[in-house]
Amino acid sequence: MENITIKINGIEVSAPKGSTILEAARLAHIEIPTLCFLKEINEIGACRICVVEVKGARSLVASCVYPINEGMEVWTNTPKVLDSRKKTLQLLLSNHDRKCLSCVRSGNCELQQLAKQLGVEDETYYDGVRTPSCIDDSAAHMIRDNSKCILCRRCTAVCEKVQGIGVIGANERGFATFIGSPFNMGLGETSCVSCGQCIAVCPTGALQEKSSIDDVLAAIADPSKHVIVQTAPAVRAALGEEFGYPIGTNTEGKMAAALRRIGFDKVFDTNFSADLTIMEEANEFVERVQNGGVLPMITSCSPGWINFCEHYFPDMTENLSSCKSPQQMFGAIAKSYYAEKMGLKPEDIVSVSVMPCTAKKFEVQRPDQAANGVPDVDYTMTTRELARMIRKVGLNFQTLPDEGFDAPLGLGTGAAVIFGTTGGVMEAALRTAVETLTGEELASLDFTDVRGMEGIKEASYNVAGMEVKVAVASGLGNARKLLNKVKSGEANYHFIEIMGCPGGCINGGGQPQQPGYIRNTVDIRALRAGVLYESDKNNPIRKSHENPAIKELYATYLGKPGSEKAHHLLHTTYIKRKVNEI
Repeated sequence: MENITIKINGIEVSAPKGSTILEAARLAHIEIPTLCFLKEINEIGACRICVVEVKGARSLVASCVYPINEGMEVWTNTPKVLDSRKKTLQLLLSNHDRKCLSCVRSGNCELQQLAKQLGVEDETYYDGVRTPSCIDDSAAHMIRDNSKCILCRRCTAVCEKVQGIGVIGANERGFATFIGSPFNMGLGETSCVSCGQCIAVCPTGALQEKSSIDDVLAAIADPSKHVIVQTAPAVRAALGEEFGYPIGTNTEGKMAAALRRIGFDKVFDTNFSADLTIMEEANEFVERVQNGGVLPMITSCSPGWINFCEHYFPDMTENLSSCKSPQQMFGAIAKSYYAEKMGLKPEDIVSVSVMPCTAKKFEVQRPDQAANGVPDVDYTMTTRELARMIRKVGLNFQTLPDEGFDAPLGLGTGAAVIFGTTGGVMEAALRTAVETLTGEELASLDFTDVRGMEGIKEASYNVAGMEVKVAVASGLGNARKLLNKVKSGEANYHFIEIMGCPGGCINGGGQPQQPGYIRNTVDIRALRAGVLYESDKNNPIRKSHENPAIKELYATYLGKPGSEKAHHLLHTTYIKRKVNEI
């Protein structure tokens, strides 16, 4: 690739032709501040925080979109540049709700950090009309407060360009501009799928998940309730980021210790029910293949994807596996099998989950998710909520010892832990389905063709003399592309895995929020996924059907995968929704 030489702050920099000033500056170890910019998602040069001086230009230019050319001279830190950035920030803050102490993003707000960096103090704000605080809490999973919105449009870009949904956008013009849904509908009235990717990219506290912290703490304090918690595989790969650990640190042991000290009666692992999901899903796939069932069969673990399918591809709901997600399977087993073993009534158990996903908050309210006459799961919290809860009760996370999960619902295999990354459910299912179909032990358990962060992956395997074609998609924009190929007849598969969030659960809408410059320069998804693959590699049991706790569950309670009892507890139904119905 051809390189171009320019000068930035008097230092020669060689950068690939077509680079922006922002990209070239990073090669010189200069970080130009940004707010609206998200690489390949929101490159609009709108916020003007990233302005720089260019020799010969008539005005300051937005470095995030301004291309370099041979011999260009750039200055990123002149008084003119710094003054411009400061005034821009002051204007952004002039109509901003500045109740920072009570804001959920305090201490982790990109606007707040820029104010510190640029020396914007209280007395330097411009006085003006404030954007009114109009709260939209109509959705099951989130709250929107436009008084904290800076119109960066990151949320609208990820909703439209990445997820392919586009239920939010800029309404009105000029000072009256606000981010909202068409016709001022509440988000809960739209075909929003609750994926939470808009929350993940928001630089301020304008978007946040609905919190279950106080409800869970109240349940723990109730002596009449037996409160249990399950934690999803992707949570352990990201929770440490909230406490200063590097991205890609596994904090499973400290997480279990923290949950026990918060006061949960039992600390369990969703990996247990991920293995259970594979047993039911692999059995369902084999039955469909052998008995002429609807193919391709599509996984059902991601509630954001399920919402998307029900809204935008209702004619393909028959392709969905009837299996509940691991979260819901866990809740159903906890309030039946576990309740009987412990001598508890289902209604006296409070089932809590910690998930990387905001769509789980919608899922717990879905119909057909109360197998024992009470909700399978009572409360679900995001990874971020767990971090806030740990701080709220005064735990020093970094000094906690490493502890394990409780029996009998705390044992999971390597196949289960990779559920948290794109391709993981497919790989786990193949490990069990292939051995079931062939009756032979696999020589290698690593199905590397379905690994990686590509949006769509395809593979073909010869299983018992039959060619099995599979596909994996993550991110709903990619899901749409893949399903359109299936519907048109352009592609033909037997089994498809779809995750609602790009990269899978490791990049879920409830995971720790990283600032724009980290999102733009670090492969967060790959680092978090590495935690799960390492955990799989080091697990002495790497196949779901070899989990001894799962074997006991079937031997003493469920009978066999797909049994009548298993169907009652572990399977569900779907709804063909209208596009504007939620």
